[in-house]
Amino acid sequence: MRSSPGHDIKPLAQALTESLEDYFSTLNGTPPCELYETILREIEVPLLSITLKHTGGNQSKSAEWLGLNRATLRKKLQQHKLDPNA
Repeated sequence: MRSSPGHDIKPLAQALTESLEDYFSTLNGTPPCELYETILREIEVPLLSITLKHTGGNQSKSAEWLGLNRATLRKKLQQHKLDPNA
């Protein structure tokens, strides 16, 4: 990941690791349910929303940034009931 001079950017893997450690800590030994699907669902919505925000709602550019086909992006936006113009 690139960083600007004087700015330290936490790698995504580190941020995710810390979040997962916090999550398991709050479970207090209770086993999680459907962890894989839960994580994917929790990550996908902000990933789509924030990418759209940073592309000014441009779906073509967002799809390119995400490495998705534009039709796939539209499908995911509908699936999560996200407004690309919000």
